Amino acid sequence: MSQEMNELSPESTRLGWIGTGVMGTSMCGHLMDAGYRMTVFNRTVEKAKPLVEKGATLADSVGALAANSDVVFTIVGFPSDVREVILGADGVLASAQSGAIIVDMTTSQPSLAKEIAAAAALKGVASIDAPVSGGDTGARNAALSIMVGGEAAAYQRVEPLLRLMGKTIVHQGPAGCGQHTKMVNQTLIASGMIAICEALLYAYRAGLDIPTVLKSVSSGAAGSWSLSNLAPRMLENDFDPGFFVEHFQKDMRIALEEASRMKLALPGLALASQLYQALAAQGHQRDGTQALILALASLNGFDWQQR
Repeated sequence: MSQEMNELSPESTRLGWIGTGVMGTSMCGHLMDAGYRMTVFNRTVEKAKPLVEKGATLADSVGALAANSDVVFTIVGFPSDVREVILGADGVLASAQSGAIIVDMTTSQPSLAKEIAAAAALKGVASIDAPVSGGDTGARNAALSIMVGGEAAAYQRVEPLLRLMGKTIVHQGPAGCGQHTKMVNQTLIASGMIAICEALLYAYRAGLDIPTVLKSVSSGAAGSWSLSNLAPRMLENDFDPGFFVEHFQKDMRIALEEASRMKLALPGLALASQLYQALAAQGHQRDGTQALILALASLNGFDWQQR
């Protein structure tokens, strides 16, 4: 596809999607619903099955997908996965055509986003970092917040595609700025999750009717997305992952590393990281982040699920 072609229309644009997990499947599905031809790849082939049944073509390698895609989206687990998928010997850049665009929606390192953008530019490929917030609910409802770093021209071309997946899409600046913004987001969530868990424990010990309490506090100054969406899951002992604990741990490590590099002390984030480390040590690394209530209840001497 020519770099001069501005409109990424369903009729003329081939999309590739790498990473069909909890969020990726829904996000990719929205693009397919808009009529785009889609090639998908996932290391665990079974996880790509719903999209293949929907009409996507299954690639047998990342390279094969990249060679046949004008825009490649990636949303994988860890920075090491991003590096392998995009910069590896059989990665996206090894096979991408000049004029292609890479959109990495993984929450990853700002420095890696800059490295990818530089390597992509040498091949005539554009790259933007576009991590998301909103969890499984936001992905299903195409209501994600998408934070974008990279060249403005590349962002403007893919913005219509991003709007099929999210409601709040903001270009934050050059490569890496999307990831930095996501670190701000995760820092806010981390301490907020501690507060939500502590508040629920307080309400429980005080003998209050917790659903009634939530009605009172969720629409006031204490309201937040996490309070409205995750506190009810905690009450129902629903710890299915909208976002894995182990992925949140990764995000907090990145944020703390960046803070250290910038000579910032973030004690609230450090505490949250330690509490989630305890939660993972108890075997909950593949549960949703709302499972933090289990670790804090245990700290207070009781089993939340048996309350």
